[in-house]
Amino acid sequence: MIVPSSNLTMETELPRMMRQRESLLPEDRFVFHSSRMRMRHVTPEQLRAMNAQTGRAALELADARPDVVATACLVAIMAQGPGYHCTAEDEITGVLRAEGSRAPVISSAGALLDGIGALGAGRVAIVTPYMKPLTRLVADYIEDAGVEVVDALSLEVPDNLAVARLDPADLREHWKRLDLSRADALVLSACVQMPSLPSIQPVEEAAGLPVLSAATATAYRVLVELGLPTVVPGAGSLLGGQVPSPVGI
Repeated sequence: MIVPSSNLTMETELPRMMRQRESLLPEDRFVFHSSRMRMRHVTPEQLRAMNAQTGRAALELADARPDVVATACLVAIMAQGPGYHCTAEDEITGVLRAEGSRAPVISSAGALLDGIGALGAGRVAIVTPYMKPLTRLVADYIEDAGVEVVDALSLEVPDNLAVARLDPADLREHWKRLDLSRADALVLSACVQMPSLPSIQPVEEAAGLPVLSAATATAYRVLVELGLPTVVPGAGSLLGGQVPSPVGI
């Protein structure tokens, strides 16, 4: 994984999901390695500066010869404008190929779009920890991909370490502030830093809608790229093993 230097969550939630998966499929074991890019505050300036470190981070991971590489900062990509996840994935792929690595590359931004598409959702509501202008950029990015954002909740926490310390259990109440009357799915955390995994399944059951997050969508795409069953117990419909792979993957 390529993660922001202040990210504490992806290196927790993604391994946790794969450990949960081992209870059903003990023959599939996973190890995780990360390279970090400096970023402390979620501002446009720091996000751009972090993106400039992508090549160096990808080069470090190429030496480890991973089976799949995920770049895990959703807003850093979405803040650069519609479709930028393709540019970021291509940049990392180029570095890996130059070093002889054939690993597929995914981004959390692209994975979230793929997860929404795999669920067949044309309309979503989202929860983010961002300030409202960044949440608007995320919503615009999703809508550019053809998915309507029917409502959005911004928790407005600018410090990235503070985002990691948010209690995921609070999301079991936060989602109730959204208008889900027209939503096909709920993105409980449109951010790889905001913890949400313990609340995905409970909120899905309470809301009566498929619930996903940037982290569960990334796990889904990792499993798809590895050709493995997309099953993680207790992580929502997207990882229930019944959702088909996105078209073209």
